[in-house]
Amino acid sequence: MLVWSKSGRVLTWLLAIPLFVIIYGLPIGVIALASVSGQWNDVLPSHFTLEHYADAFRAASFDSLKASLVTGVLASAAALVSGTWAALALRRIQPVPKRILDLCFFIPSAVPSVSIGLSLLVAFSQPPVLLNGTRLIVMIAHFVLISAFTYGNVAAGLARIPSDCEQVAESLGARPFYRLRRVTLPLLLPYLIAAFSLSFALSMGELGATVMIYPPGWMTLPVSIFALSDRGAIFDAATLTMILGMATMLVLIGLSRISSKATVR
Repeated sequence: MLVWSKSGRVLTWLLAIPLFVIIYGLPIGVIALASVSGQWNDVLPSHFTLEHYADAFRAASFDSLKASLVTGVLASAAALVSGTWAALALRRIQPVPKRILDLCFFIPSAVPSVSIGLSLLVAFSQPPVLLNGTRLIVMIAHFVLISAFTYGNVAAGLARIPSDCEQVAESLGARPFYRLRRVTLPLLLPYLIAAFSLSFALSMGELGATVMIYPPGWMTLPVSIFALSDRGAIFDAATLTMILGMATMLVLIGLSRISSKATVR
């Protein structure tokens, strides 16, 4: 820690814990209470119920959860493949072209997601490429929005891999594809999992572009939450928010365990 004295550390914790509770804990606690509330007219709910969760898992909300999971997995997998390929291809080129191409990859992360949604809506709403009203346009939007983060994580991982490992494999006669498959990618695996985890989390929470382009029958959870809160169904919106958070957390915990095992190996 940057605070060396014992009294300073105690004071830091005394300040940090209340701030954490107020900024993070209180909003999450209110949403959790609202998700199990039957009526809330006072400081606390008057009675509790699990009816909102039961409705969420047997109505259109469950379809939204499936849409979010499928979109997140497919878009993150595509971003991981393209980001890894780009990072491997660009790591040994000259510094100036690499900076220019890096900037091109990171442009989508600097553009508001609403602008991405509008641009896709305008570009693919007429022939010869007509994607408006299809699920594919949602996948493309999520891919564009998360690809920069995937590329950045993989590129950072490549920079931390010792070059000696690949040089030793090359000196022993290993061909480029064999070195990639048996040396580079295994060393890069924890960073690949971390990149996929970040991309998946970002995709699961994406709203700005999705709300502009989603087709009927493919409404993701953030869009459903926005629609419910806009209609005043706060308890149902809170329930879907908790489901979204728990589903994302479960996937991230599973990926974290895989990453830990890969790091040990």
